[in-house]
Amino acid sequence: MQSINLGNKESGKIWHRKPSPATRDGIIVNIIHNTSDYLPKVLRFLNVAFDSSGDSLIAGDHQGNIYVFDLYGNRFNLVQRTSQACTALAFNLHRKSESLVALADYSIKCFDTVTKQLVSWMRGHESSVFSISVHASGRYAITTSSDTAQLWDLDTFQRKRKLNILQSVGIQKVFFLPLTNTILSCFKDNSIFAWECDTLVCKYQLPAPPESSSILYKVFAVTRDGQILAAGGKSNHLHLWCLEAKQLFRIIQMPTKVRAIRHLEFLPDSFDAGSNQVLGVLCQDGIMRFVNIQTCKLLFEIGSLDEGISSSAISPHGRYIASIMDNGSLNIYSVQTLTKEINKPPPPLVKVIEDLPKRKVNSGDLKMKVTSGRVQRPAKSRESKIQARILKQDLTGNFENKENEFSDGLNKKRLQILLKGYGEYPTKYRMFIWRCLLQLPENHTAFSNLIDKGIHVAFLNLQKKYPIKSRKLLRVLQRTLSALAHWSTIFSDTPYLPLLAFPFVKLFQNNQLICFEVVATLISVCLASS
Repeated sequence: MQSINLGNKESGKIWHRKPSPATRDGIIVNIIHNTSDYLPKVLRFLNVAFDSSGDSLIAGDHQGNIYVFDLYGNRFNLVQRTSQACTALAFNLHRKSESLVALADYSIKCFDTVTKQLVSWMRGHESSVFSISVHASGRYAITTSSDTAQLWDLDTFQRKRKLNILQSVGIQKVFFLPLTNTILSCFKDNSIFAWECDTLVCKYQLPAPPESSSILYKVFAVTRDGQILAAGGKSNHLHLWCLEAKQLFRIIQMPTKVRAIRHLEFLPDSFDAGSNQVLGVLCQDGIMRFVNIQTCKLLFEIGSLDEGISSSAISPHGRYIASIMDNGSLNIYSVQTLTKEINKPPPPLVKVIEDLPKRKVNSGDLKMKVTSGRVQRPAKSRESKIQARILKQDLTGNFENKENEFSDGLNKKRLQILLKGYGEYPTKYRMFIWRCLLQLPENHTAFSNLIDKGIHVAFLNLQKKYPIKSRKLLRVLQRTLSALAHWSTIFSDTPYLPLLAFPFVKLFQNNQLICFEVVATLISVCLASS
């Protein structure tokens, strides 16, 4: 692990040799800021945020020094010395060089990170701003304090709307839903409302969760497609809401050592079309655990009891995690390195408490006990293996044939009856069912490595033999075929492969990983049975 002390420097390199993060912790670089005085003093970082590209991030410390770190160009620059603590940051504005900085005097300043000039100074809050949410267009922002949320036009830097709330209720968070014009407001009494951005007309309110599983929500996260809301608080339970159905559909219980959840954030993936599957859960012990919300496996974790994390931000493309540590330093993690171990799939360490049926249920129907396995970080020795304990099956279910059961609650025999009766599976669940039946490994790293090899020479002139109108379909077909050829050279000389793969490419064009694995699995099954 490399470490850099910013000291009194205003610019410089982030690292001086090519980063090679260790598998056990995935840290690319540790950034600290100590003064160069006679008695050195640690300047603690307080907030961090990525830009829309995911290759640059902005960080502010408790003395108001604002730095930009360009991970692609390996440079850091001091943007401004504000002389007061930074309480919130945003770096994904319409004008890429601009950033919003909320300060301890309740004001918000906009700085240009290139010219280092003050662009605008916004006032109006009467308490500290702890959250800044920027619209997908980058033209609007919502700033939230404990008593009010304000909507700003970032072209004119004028306040458009103000949401006031009774002091007895209080605001937890107000933010834009990705890819929509919807604003979600979450209050301290657990009420959650959705508002139209332009008119501020209330679109809907989420119902209250069952009393037996009710927790006071304090932290929230939304998938990049805006479909799933995760909420947590002073409990080891996570609530997952389907915003389209406006229904609580799953409760996940974290290991028993987790008593409270301090931060939630979904880990983006290039191949999931925004329906993020991995959720980062920062717990009270300073460890951030990453859980697959579908399989409910604990994939990996960062931080430790000795070196705890106080807050984190994940880059939009999912390559980096920036974490502010309890000691005030800033760690940059490589997600690719952290996920190397999980491609040898570990046993599940967290599990779904229950999927909520579409009918109205009692609170007793929702609850399922989970035996928490011991979470063990990879040991420093490369030879040692990750140990984990498989959770016991819930005793309420009697399975006639365990081989016909999937972890998602699907049953092969019932699916067979359904297929024979209707001739097809329901459109809404068809792809999900087939993904379960094929038992796809979803090996992101292996697929990324194949894609990184580029277009295979056998398919460079694919468009001449198969003239496809859609350029996107052609590119996806080329990538899929090339990945198959890189995976096994025999596919570079298989004339029927494009015709075989094309229907699946058309179906899974927004999820190339699944497309590749479906084609590879079907070919493997056919070869095995022939």
